[in-house]
Amino acid sequence: MANPAPHPNESLLHGFYEAFSRGDYATMGAAYADHARFSDPVFPDLAADEVRAMWRMLLERGSDLELTYRDISANDTRGRAHWEATYTFSATGRKVHNVIDAEFTFDKGQIVQHTDRFGLWRWARMALGVKGTLLGWTPLVRRKVQGMAHKQLVRARLNFQD
Repeated sequence: MANPAPHPNESLLHGFYEAFSRGDYATMGAAYADHARFSDPVFPDLAADEVRAMWRMLLERGSDLELTYRDISANDTRGRAHWEATYTFSATGRKVHNVIDAEFTFDKGQIVQHTDRFGLWRWARMALGVKGTLLGWTPLVRRKVQGMAHKQLVRARLNFQD
């Protein structure tokens, strides 16, 4: 017996991660509803326009990004995926291998909530070296990383408007 066709939201996620692996931020951005929200340990609460700008910024800067994904599942309202990214963190030149579990909420065939979960301390150890190893678990470093990321996103959004 043939396998049934995947759920449309599962196909949406496969397309999203395929676009991600190609560096196609426009296709990724189109997967989000205009009222969507995104959250991860570095970007804790982004609106749809901010998340679209975030993907563009990260993909334009990430010239050596290698992405893998698996375990995609979705139904009418919820979805999940596991993905891993290997890249050079531009601020330090250090290699990072980030392991992420994603959860999604859908409405009318678009993403309305996207939450990526990963260990910030693990990321900080790779991205920041000794400082990340010693202090990456602290709220102080978390706030500093979030603050730097927010400034970069604001700057990138201004550049994208030109």
